[in-house]
Amino acid sequence: MTPEEILSVEKDIILTLKNIYDPEIPVNIYDLGLIYDIDYNPSGEVTIQMTLTAPNCPMADILVEDVNVQVAKVKGVDKVNVILVFEPAWDKSMMTEEALLELNLF
Repeated sequence: MTPEEILSVEKDIILTLKNIYDPEIPVNIYDLGLIYDIDYNPSGEVTIQMTLTAPNCPMADILVEDVNVQVAKVKGVDKVNVILVFEPAWDKSMMTEEALLELNLF
């Protein structure tokens, strides 16, 4: 893959993540700051480190499964690994300006 093709797949992964919403908050998980790292390699494998708004989130399994299923649909992705991490702990400072505005927290 060329660097441009890799960048294109990475952009598509981000667009996909921006279409996945936390069921309890009307903001996508990317803008909420729940995605800590996206590591895509040209072999088609992507590893996503993500967190939750709270470690005991009752929607954790649903969110992780949704990320797995939706990102696997991205052209150029053959395998998805989602790793839940809790360090650093999530807080609202990790949200984008768009998310803060959407939730009237700005």
